[in-house]
Amino acid sequence: MEHRIRTGIGGWTFEPWRGGSFYPEDLPHARELHWASRQLPAIEINGTYYRNQKPSTFAKWRDDTPGGFMFSVKALKYCTLKKVLGDAGELLQGFLKSGVTELAEKLGPIVWEFAPGRVFDPTDFAAFLALLPARQDGVALRHVLEVRHPSFQDPAFVALARDHGCAIVFTDSDKFPNIDENTADFNYARLLMASPDQPRGYSDPALDGWAEKARQWADGNRRDVFVFFINGAKERAPAAAGALLGRLGLAPLA
Repeated sequence: MEHRIRTGIGGWTFEPWRGGSFYPEDLPHARELHWASRQLPAIEINGTYYRNQKPSTFAKWRDDTPGGFMFSVKALKYCTLKKVLGDAGELLQGFLKSGVTELAEKLGPIVWEFAPGRVFDPTDFAAFLALLPARQDGVALRHVLEVRHPSFQDPAFVALARDHGCAIVFTDSDKFPNIDENTADFNYARLLMASPDQPRGYSDPALDGWAEKARQWADGNRRDVFVFFINGAKERAPAAAGALLGRLGLAPLA
């Protein structure tokens, strides 16, 4: 079955996942991406948020994962930390030209994360969205916006995202806006509220609810859906993603 709904985790290098909790005992660190990508159909790359990577690094990640796998990529944070977002063009192009497109068909959405203190300014935000290209090096790009200030709970923001074909991150955290709107041809959730008291991070009823939510977003397989278990009790994230995958009737990639 084609993975139109993808569940995954943030990154693949995390000490508590080693030693048998997720990775097999004695698995070499260099093999962790290879192994994780055959348990789950998607991973959100976090290292790109802190610094640009080399084209050869993206190519290695691409070649280390199976057919049908997808990476989402967190954009370089300095792009969204600019005081005037409309002035981020040079940084933005530097990030997009750093080798991201080496992921080719395995490139999923690019996540643009905005700081909690970033207040919605319609004019400046529109200028930023106008900088986001639909293609780079012949590769189609999809963009998703993670906003963290309550001022973004504004129909004008939703309309801007829709006008530019950008998805809006949906989160289960009560600290950030929970905007559940279809503004692109895909939906993107970052789930942050895993509990260490639950073996899979979330209770069975909660996982059942997320599976149903993902099906609703997918709307009869006409929309791509990405659901990532990101933090909270991060040690539980692989189990949560795997449990959701099973509830959706999807098998890991070969």
